[in-house]
Amino acid sequence: MSTTDPDALLGPADVRELAAALGVRPTKQRGQNFVIDANTVRRIVRTAEVRPDDVVVEVGPGLGSLTLALLESADRVTAVEIDDVLAAALPTTIAARMPERKDRFALVHSDAMQVRELPGPAPTALVANLPYNVAVPVLLHMLDRFPTIERTLVMVQAEVADRLAARPGNKVYGVPSVKANWYAEVKRAGAIGRNVFWPAPNVDSGLVSLVRRPEPPKTTATKAEVFAVVDAAFAQRRKTLRAALAGWAGSPAAAEAALVAAGISPQARGESLTVEEFARIAEHKGAGGAGGAEGAEGAKWASPYGYRPRSTCSWPSAGSATTGTTTWPTCSWPSGCTTRSPSPPPSR
Repeated sequence: MSTTDPDALLGPADVRELAAALGVRPTKQRGQNFVIDANTVRRIVRTAEVRPDDVVVEVGPGLGSLTLALLESADRVTAVEIDDVLAAALPTTIAARMPERKDRFALVHSDAMQVRELPGPAPTALVANLPYNVAVPVLLHMLDRFPTIERTLVMVQAEVADRLAARPGNKVYGVPSVKANWYAEVKRAGAIGRNVFWPAPNVDSGLVSLVRRPEPPKTTATKAEVFAVVDAAFAQRRKTLRAALAGWAGSPAAAEAALVAAGISPQARGESLTVEEFARIAEHKGAGGAGGAEGAEGAKWASPYGYRPRSTCSWPSAGSATTGTTTWPTCSWPSGCTTRSPSPPPSR
């Protein structure tokens, strides 16, 4: 499936010339850092093990550096691009540099987080240089929305790569690690230097490989219920699970009952648990018979992509706390409010 034209891929001069013609300047707001090295994009395609029969979805194609390399090897490529100028220009770039493959390319002009369906055959692989500022939410959304994606290779900020691939007990193990592992076996797949990007970022980059599990962890709990436990556990990661899960369960005692029923020490911390152990905890919510009103709300205010505070709370204020220039009411719930991280408590 490889093209015979060695000049089809974009080099440093091509990228800058194309960007100048379009009036494009990479923006930090959208985490844009364009790959300018043909060897790097071919390496990414090789590491992703893209096959001739693959239908690849790419998020954030930018000027098309990786897109062209993917079209050399895959059957079809669908690119999802939010930027108006870049989305309008990409089909023209593909037609000009790889005309024999233009009918195997499709563009979706959209925010990836809003994509619910893709044109053509179902995707079998996700390969992308993900914008640093939205990498984890986009990755989890795509894995969740498109279960036919069997293999994924993403280039992300090195720190994010470490977190995604971290194992229980690692100091950077957290919400991204657990949630990614719900869908796939995750591992680091290499490092990428700064000099292959324009503009060169201030951080290193890493490749992360995700191979989808044959099926999610076996559990009677729903994914949303499991993710609610994960969010609560890491919202106060320095606390024991008995304390961290008190809001989710309804009280410290109810959290302890769920943990004991799941075979987990109440003194353990979230960073030591596997995704299967989080699922067991979710299965045993209410094991002590005292979930309470607070616990019943748990799944409603957890996001599948990260922890978010709920919008209302029936518990009375017990004072106030100041964050920056804003004063927030504090919660009178005995275990403390678990909605404080990463955002300040919502106005009651």
